[in-house]
Amino acid sequence: MQEQTSSNSLGERVPKLRFPGFEGGWDFEIFSDLFTFLSNNTLSRAELSEAGNIRNIHYGDILVKYAAVVNIDDEIIPFVSNNSEGKVRCDVLRTGDVIIADTAEDDTVGKAIEIINHNNKSVVSGLHTMPCRPNRDFTASFLGYYINSNTYHSQLYPYMQGIKVTSISKANIGKTLIHFPSRSEQKKIVGLFNLIEKKILIQKKLVEAIKLYKRGLLSKLFPQKGESVPQYRFTEFTDAWEQRKVKDIAPLQRGFDLPTSQIEEGVYPVVMSNGIGGYHSQYKVKGPGIVTGRSGTIGKLHYIEDDYWPHNTTLWVTNFYGNNQKFVYYMYQCMDLSHFSTGSGVPTLNRNDVHDGIVCIPSTSEQKKISDYLTTLDHLITLHQRKCNEMQSIKKFMLQNMFV
Repeated sequence: MQEQTSSNSLGERVPKLRFPGFEGGWDFEIFSDLFTFLSNNTLSRAELSEAGNIRNIHYGDILVKYAAVVNIDDEIIPFVSNNSEGKVRCDVLRTGDVIIADTAEDDTVGKAIEIINHNNKSVVSGLHTMPCRPNRDFTASFLGYYINSNTYHSQLYPYMQGIKVTSISKANIGKTLIHFPSRSEQKKIVGLFNLIEKKILIQKKLVEAIKLYKRGLLSKLFPQKGESVPQYRFTEFTDAWEQRKVKDIAPLQRGFDLPTSQIEEGVYPVVMSNGIGGYHSQYKVKGPGIVTGRSGTIGKLHYIEDDYWPHNTTLWVTNFYGNNQKFVYYMYQCMDLSHFSTGSGVPTLNRNDVHDGIVCIPSTSEQKKISDYLTTLDHLITLHQRKCNEMQSIKKFMLQNMFV
């Protein structure tokens, strides 16, 4: 990989980073000359299902779920429900077609995917999408990566409309320019991004596999309802666990008011229902501690190592009564506090509903053994998630610098 010294300001259409051996400016065409717009359907998410005959690519999945390239053989794509198949009156897509999301709640409008490995399956494009077909051959996946690059996306900003919901029209998309190099250079670029995507996928699968293993283990390292010992146990422990009410092990209390406007920059985390929402100059509780959502996000637990400020949208453990703090954290995970959620509007958690629950608890030495093992799994999850994030950052950097 080499950095180009020439710049686009000099009229040379070259990327900042380029594989050795490639020189000269990239070609370009106006989008409307290069692509033919196809028709989409307007089926809602409610009209899709997990089985059927026609796969339907929804704009929400383009924005959130899919990467730049959708392998029809590998991706889980929803189907048009049998009851709604009669409403499908649009073009059937094929390998090489590109689908652009024309609506979003932010500036991700214009995110696109390219279809590969179609294999004659029936695939259509759904609500708020612009399917289009290139009129010339490109290396498979090149257009998917290019249209999602920062250099191309910057062309869309002047054409975006709306405030809360942003949209872009076919007419304006048609005014943009598509830059592309030779097929041999396209192939090199695609090979690099495919490799990055594979590494990201591997890390994601590792994270999910460890999370799944941990969830299964939690149910076996803690006694089931009506039992006094867990299914899995370290061999040196044989005593029955003691039944106690939750309020006698780790009672909860509502957090403290702190308007966002009053947060003074500091080092102490302000823990809100969905996580750390900022850092304040003061703290209310000595760490380590456990915090969970009281209003809004229910069931998500946060283990805080240092001194912290639990926000009034949370509940925090006021006393551990000599129990291992990390064990209590996993005990609450095993309880799944989301089951105690009430309210039809904003979900809420009443601490009294939790306090009266009966749980079993072992000796502090067994508590530590269990918490240490589960902490190791959490560290593995964090490690592989960090590697995944690093690969995502590399991909983002390449998308910023390898296209014109």
